[in-house]
Amino acid sequence: MITLTEENYIKAIYHLGKYGAHNVSTNAIAKEMETKASSVTDMVKKLSEKGYADYKKYQGVTLTEEGKEIALSIVRKHRLWEVFLVDHLNFSWDEVHEVAEQLEHIKSKKLIEQLDAFLGFPTHDPHGDPIPDKSGHIKKIDKILLSEAQVGHRGICVGVKDSSSNFLKYLDKNSIALGTEIEIIHREPFDHSITIQANNKELIISNLIANNLFIRVS
Repeated sequence: MITLTEENYIKAIYHLGKYGAHNVSTNAIAKEMETKASSVTDMVKKLSEKGYADYKKYQGVTLTEEGKEIALSIVRKHRLWEVFLVDHLNFSWDEVHEVAEQLEHIKSKKLIEQLDAFLGFPTHDPHGDPIPDKSGHIKKIDKILLSEAQVGHRGICVGVKDSSSNFLKYLDKNSIALGTEIEIIHREPFDHSITIQANNKELIISNLIANNLFIRVS
């Protein structure tokens, strides 16, 4: 039986390891989980004993195939619940993450399959992140960071790298959301800030903001 804490560690390793593809250091996990490195070492050893992870001292930890399946299941539930909260309970996209963190640990497979069907089998959550299907497959779309786009390019906002409440509130304040068309007007050589046009308005955004917005270039 897997515990809630073990699920949280597996999800953290999955995200820190770029979807399970790379070794993750115990220090990185400790920072993510806001705990001591010694506690992380104890946990990854336990995950390794259960067959969910491969841990090698000084080399870090990766998820096994079973561990990746668990991680994808958690991510799937989290993102489906975010869609439900936004589409049917009138939560804003900056409010849903914390609530979905609690709901993602529900074990009932039937509930999640019924939820998926009820929502119309969505492929992306309110932040533009792909939702794994019940087999763990993820539908990916071609996207780049706004900071990587060339001056003169137009693109559609399709996701955010930073889903923190403060960042999403900033986007709301400036009327930038998924589906917003953005044109890159000018890039400032000094600080790499970008002048964009969105919703028929010009806006100067920092390089930090541009580094956290994904667009699909048209």
